[in-house]
Amino acid sequence: MNAMKTKLGIPNNVVETVAYIYRKAVNAKITRGRTTVSLVSASLYAACREHNIPRTLDDVANAGNVERRILSRDLRTIVKKLELNLNQYDTTSFISKISNNMNLKEKTKRGAFEILDRCEKEQITAGKHPVGQAAASLYLSCIINGEKISQKKFSVESGVSDVTIRNRVALITKTLKDMG
Repeated sequence: MNAMKTKLGIPNNVVETVAYIYRKAVNAKITRGRTTVSLVSASLYAACREHNIPRTLDDVANAGNVERRILSRDLRTIVKKLELNLNQYDTTSFISKISNNMNLKEKTKRGAFEILDRCEKEQITAGKHPVGQAAASLYLSCIINGEKISQKKFSVESGVSDVTIRNRVALITKTLKDMG
């Protein structure tokens, strides 16, 4: 757990939540047929969601050295059996994470927040992958602010395919052009 905490930069209060969720899973006898590592990883992901700390399933799977599909399966089991109510991630936190990792200008980051805000007002973000939405908003903001960064770089940094980013960008530009 400590290694994953360090790799992902998780604060102590989230680690306490991870331990709490894991203990509840053990008490609910969810452990049978599952590895401790995959259950701890699933608990970690659930705790990150609860505390709105932006970490993707892939981030947690890599940190815990667990297959993504196993992590996903165990997460579904924990959420269902323990009746957890996980909030959807706040897309703005992913904008901050991606832009910080790519060392983008502050002006570009602010522009991405504005694009995202306009998209939410137009209601085109519902049901869309928050990381893809964040990457597309940042990519558009880079174009507007003259930072030349390829969609591929955004794809690699965010873990979202460049096709997803391209599709999100197309929808955003079409929608925002229509409203002027």
